[in-house]
Amino acid sequence: MLIETPGRDTASLFAALGDRTRLSLLTKLSDGQARSIAGLSAGTDLTRQAITKHLRVLEEAGLVISSKVGRESQFAFRPEPIGEIRAYLDSVSQQWGDALSRLRAFVET
Repeated sequence: MLIETPGRDTASLFAALGDRTRLSLLTKLSDGQARSIAGLSAGTDLTRQAITKHLRVLEEAGLVISSKVGRESQFAFRPEPIGEIRAYLDSVSQQWGDALSRLRAFVET
């Protein structure tokens, strides 16, 4: 039985991370600096509307948080969900390790 990440939909986290553009946005934000949509779209071929759409998915998954600064929204990376994903993957890895150990013991007897 797989263990779900407490208090969060694990599938939505993986879905949010499953897009190249969203991963790129998280990489930019992972330096700890909050950025505006204009700042995040600089140097890309993406429109501000596209960036906004991707940021909303990341925000709904809890991976970024937004705050208003004047008329602009600033977006910042939230690392806690990444730790939750890591714990979830460790759990799944342990389950597979246990299953393989049982299979090995069965085959060897």
